[in-house]
Amino acid sequence: MARVTVEDCIDKVENRFELVLLAAHRARMISSGSPLTIDRDNDKNPVVALREIAEQTVSPEDMKEDLIHSLQKFVEVDEPEAEAVPVVPSAAGQQQQVTQVNAVDDSAVEFDRMSEEDLLRGLEGLVPPERTDDV
Repeated sequence: MARVTVEDCIDKVENRFELVLLAAHRARMISSGSPLTIDRDNDKNPVVALREIAEQTVSPEDMKEDLIHSLQKFVEVDEPEAEAVPVVPSAAGQQQQVTQVNAVDDSAVEFDRMSEEDLLRGLEGLVPPERTDDV
């Protein structure tokens, strides 16, 4: 089929399996309406994709990144971290606050410890909400 084209592509993409993945992805992009970077010459989309890779009119690294993004189901979004975190008052009644925890330096993080007795005392002090008949 396209043996000469595949042999021309091997020096651009070393791994044949990766070449097949990239050429198939590029062929699907062409089928979905992506503009061609070379003349079609009555060739089918997979052959055009291989010729584009062989003539280096498309970047294999860019196609690899695009292929990875097309296969990802969940995309991580980098969100800024909170600057200040309030801490529950300790048993002695002192309230502490941790200011701007540095992501690199975890030594500034403080943890409060609560005994079971303190927890039970806190739970006993809770008042259930008043019941209304509107529901």
